[in-house]
Amino acid sequence: MRVRPISPQRLVAELTERLAAADAPGRLRVAVDGAPAAGPDELAAALVDPLRALGRPALHVRADDFLRPASVRLESGRRNPDAFYEGWVDEQGLRREVLDPAGPGGSGRVLPSLWDATADRASRAAYVDLPPGGVLLVSGALLLGGALPFDVTVHLALSPAALARRTDPELRWTLPAFARYADEVAPASFADVVVRADDPRHPALVESPVSP
Repeated sequence: MRVRPISPQRLVAELTERLAAADAPGRLRVAVDGAPAAGPDELAAALVDPLRALGRPALHVRADDFLRPASVRLESGRRNPDAFYEGWVDEQGLRREVLDPAGPGGSGRVLPSLWDATADRASRAAYVDLPPGGVLLVSGALLLGGALPFDVTVHLALSPAALARRTDPELRWTLPAFARYADEVAPASFADVVVRADDPRHPALVESPVSP
């Protein structure tokens, strides 16, 4: 295994090339997984236009737009790391409205947003048609626990020190959840693409050695 430094611009270019060349029945479902401090939403958003420029229709969906209602999400308190880890995202809704329609045999009719967490009500978003050959980019935290079907997984890895340093003070209560995720799921051990993102100006790709 080697770690290859790469510029943020080159990272977007290489990921775009890889995703544009990938094939999957129906549409390509891509997870861009990472703590908010690693910027998964920003990376996913940066891939949309380059993919479209290469002829691959692309749609970005944020897991934060599929949170459970506050009455369920905050039942154990507003700052409970175990609740955050185990049940903030409505995974069934994300699968039903986004991942299954984009999967093999799916209609391609995707709901880009289910819940407005700020207003705590349904977002009332309109469905979007993602044509065959399209790329669905789902970004957010704690996505790779095994329940959600993705064709390609990208994990933005942060060391514990970088995660603590870069996490917004208002969100530091989530740090035990990310420690648990690293220990129980270990996404960096199996994601298709692993990016070390301790310094956002100087990311690095973790590459497996080429077999002889």
